[in-house]
Amino acid sequence: MAVVRSSAPCPICGKPSVHQVRPFCSVRCADRDLGGWLTETYRIPGEPVPPVEDDA
Repeated sequence: MAVVRSSAPCPICGKPSVHQVRPFCSVRCADRDLGGWLTETYRIPGEPVPPVEDDA
C-alpha cells in the first residue's frame, strides 16, 4: 500500500507545490524566496553581537 502525502502549499503564494521546485509552486516563487534571503529581508533572530574594538 502506497502512502500518499499531501504536500504543503507554496510558502510564497499558497498554490500547490510542485515536486521539481518543492516546497514552491514555480521557479519564480523559489527565486522570490532566494531574493528575500539575499537582500536580508528574512532574518534569523539571535543574540546581538558586541561591537569589535579596534586596537590602534
